[in-house]
Amino acid sequence: MSTSDDLHRDLTQAYADGPAELSTLRARLATEAEVEGLLDIAYRIVDSPVGPLLLAATGRGLVRVAYRREDHDTVLQSLADRISPRVLRAPARLDAAARQLEEYFEGARRAFDLPLDWQLSAGFRAAVLHRLPDIDYGRTASYAAVAALAGKPKAVRAVGTACATNPLPVVIPCHRVVRSDGSLGGYLGGIDAKRTLLTLENA
Repeated sequence: MSTSDDLHRDLTQAYADGPAELSTLRARLATEAEVEGLLDIAYRIVDSPVGPLLLAATGRGLVRVAYRREDHDTVLQSLADRISPRVLRAPARLDAAARQLEEYFEGARRAFDLPLDWQLSAGFRAAVLHRLPDIDYGRTASYAAVAALAGKPKAVRAVGTACATNPLPVVIPCHRVVRSDGSLGGYLGGIDAKRTLLTLENA
């Protein structure tokens, strides 16, 4: 790794040389941090039909997908507080996730095949989230049906809470959970995003 003086000099020069040089330096620092085992959480932001999505991954797998309305800076701070302060923009670790999301939004992928880090979910919420991929692409299930799938038929409100706090939206399809009367219900990405995802899956 560079010394502090080297890093300061490199950053100063990169700012002087412009955005391209700064981007190159960031990529180099991310690579060095990965090699040295100093990168606990890598992140990148990808464009999508539901707005920019923040993707974050630990060495175990994808740990967070966040909508812009969740405030990406706040999400990154939460990851630093809850998991590790060693957070760095390092897109390469998230290449597979970005590619699979692109395929999904293009209608070419119906299920995700990614290593996931579930540490931000626990208890009944985790049980609910683990059952959501059982809802087939293009289908929906009621909160009550998901509660039954998770083994607690009366825990309908808890299912709603699990969906509202899903750390991996889109990849873990909480958008497929609707009210018993067929209305959409809430969604952490906003009702328009939920409608967009369901429309995409039924195209």
